[in-house]
Amino acid sequence: MTTPATDNLLVELFVEELPPKALKKLGDAFAGTLFEQLRAAGLTAAGSQLTAFASPRRLAAHVTQVAPRAADRQVQQKLMPASVGLDASGNATPALLKKLQALGADASAVPGLKRQPDGKNEVLFYDSTVPGATLDSGLQKALEEALAKLPIPKVMTYQLEAGCELPGWSSVSFVRPAHGLVALHGAAVVPVTALGLQAGNSTQGHRFEAKQPTVTLKHADSYAAQLEEEGAVIASFAARRDEIARQLAAAAAQVGGGVKPIDDDALLDEVTALVERPNVLVCAFEEQFLGVPQECLILTMKANQKYFPLLDAAGKLTNKFLVVSNIRPDDASAVTGGNERVVRPRLADAKFFFDQDRKKPLASRVDGLAKVVYHNKLGTQGERVERVRAIAKAIGQQLGGDLLASKADQAAMLAKADLLTDMVGEFPELQGIMGRYYAQADDLSAEVADAIEDHYKPRFAGDELPRSDTGVAVALADKLETLVGMFGIGNLPTGDKDPFALRRHALGVIRMLAEKAPGLALDTLIARAVEAFPAALRPEPVEGPLADFIYDRLAGQLREQGYSAQEVDAVLALRPQRLADVGTRLAAVRAFAALPEAPALAAANKRISNILKKADSVDAHVNAALLTEPAEVALHAAIAQVVPQADALFDAGDYTASLQALAALRGPVDAFFDGVMVNAEDMAVRLNRLGLLSSLHAAMNRVADLSRLAA
Repeated sequence: MTTPATDNLLVELFVEELPPKALKKLGDAFAGTLFEQLRAAGLTAAGSQLTAFASPRRLAAHVTQVAPRAADRQVQQKLMPASVGLDASGNATPALLKKLQALGADASAVPGLKRQPDGKNEVLFYDSTVPGATLDSGLQKALEEALAKLPIPKVMTYQLEAGCELPGWSSVSFVRPAHGLVALHGAAVVPVTALGLQAGNSTQGHRFEAKQPTVTLKHADSYAAQLEEEGAVIASFAARRDEIARQLAAAAAQVGGGVKPIDDDALLDEVTALVERPNVLVCAFEEQFLGVPQECLILTMKANQKYFPLLDAAGKLTNKFLVVSNIRPDDASAVTGGNERVVRPRLADAKFFFDQDRKKPLASRVDGLAKVVYHNKLGTQGERVERVRAIAKAIGQQLGGDLLASKADQAAMLAKADLLTDMVGEFPELQGIMGRYYAQADDLSAEVADAIEDHYKPRFAGDELPRSDTGVAVALADKLETLVGMFGIGNLPTGDKDPFALRRHALGVIRMLAEKAPGLALDTLIARAVEAFPAALRPEPVEGPLADFIYDRLAGQLREQGYSAQEVDAVLALRPQRLADVGTRLAAVRAFAALPEAPALAAANKRISNILKKADSVDAHVNAALLTEPAEVALHAAIAQVVPQADALFDAGDYTASLQALAALRGPVDAFFDGVMVNAEDMAVRLNRLGLLSSLHAAMNRVADLSRLAA
């Protein structure tokens, strides 16, 4: 049978303006599911390629090498045991005939049935040819599946228009009202339906700039070109994004002076989802507004207006900004003038908030936090601040003595005060940032002002860490207070839900302890944080579960960095308290694992662990007079010689050399297990041998639990 000639397929759903923040995800999901379903139906070829399109008013997919009909499939179906399907004369039983009838066959198929052994029985199998799906039916199913699986943020219900498949009172639920459906296989329309629409070959172009309102598509392959030429629409999300980025760079170059548009991928994606025919224009605002902290101006321009602020070579905000318009008029002055008029009140509001907030010292707002509820089980923000102060002061004392403790206490007291300012009330994203500016206006030290901003850091993976020890103390205190508080009331993350960002807080603690505070021990920090809470606020035990949670986050992070599960388990099994040591320990374990002696020593270590677990409490003391077997005497001597060297290297922080020194124990350890019975009948000898193994076990597992490396 000849395979039907393939052609390229285009499917487009034309809708009202889609939610911009969800557009890219919707476009990728629509095209991806459509392609997967066509492939599952056997309608695509091995080399078929998918191209997704997404604009504010359309979702589309272009698939190459799509067949009008899938190839027939040979299917073998298991029927029943031959003893059930055939009588003693070899004729079909009623049960077999009924089964064949259900499959669309009759008694004439009985001679062609295959008999094959299946376990103890001989079973009947029926070979049949299943006709391949047609493109009409396959695409209909694929389209329905693609629409059903769209990650729609919020569904709306609307009535169908007259002229649709189900007009009048019928209603449909979708992300936005749909007005058109295109399905072209080459130049031919595929008669599918969706959302009450019948597929055709025409779509709509740009609302204002299309050469003609309706674009009649000639071929599946002419979709993007015709839309751009006749409809003034760049249908591809990626192509439209690239064009906006190109125009932004060109407009900045036109302004001159080395200015650059702010680098913000999320903003670029959102603006790409708002326009079909981008046109970047340069606008300006009055220089007087540059006296307001640039974070405020940048945020209001980005969040409220979707503008791209221009920064100079030093990263300082200029009074120029870029607008991505959806139209290209011959005279753009009306567009630029309108945007300048719109942004001015926003900037004026920011200036007003900033001027008003500075009329009150930051410290005067602290008492007001007692009226702000933090959590119904954990009290007010004022009570929370007192806990953070206590923890920060203790950490500051450890890091730098009385002076640092005093600075950390002051910064912690003021860290949340900006929550009561007008600016942060309008722009919550600026909390901490505005606190720093207001602290500077109050002539507080740079270290305290920086710590007020930095106590939220790191806010995300890869974010900067606090600039000073004061900032580190307050940031650690803030995160530990949140973790202890939430663990104390049992408010823990579940699945992908983590409303209080406890995982992020734990990772922040890990990074700061590893990179900024290597001398601090995790168990001590947790204990200090727990002490800051009254017992009534922590009905659940905290220390153990919280430590486990932090080590679990650390283990996941290390595996993502390329360390094996065995390496990570070996190091973290010892619960190292100074997290700055973990990287060095992992490097040592990796170097040790490469030694030829490593597998045997790891296996022996695992064996020793199992022996000691089964024994009662074992004293690591060894009485040399009770060592009778030559192998145990040799092992004791080797331990006496090797372990002090390994311990000295461990104490010096050279974990790699410490583990490598232990490699010399392989021979004596192997000989011991080959020639010595640990569980001797004489109890004194048995306990002495267990003590020998216990001392060996302790010496071998200072850097990591080597038994975790055993296969």
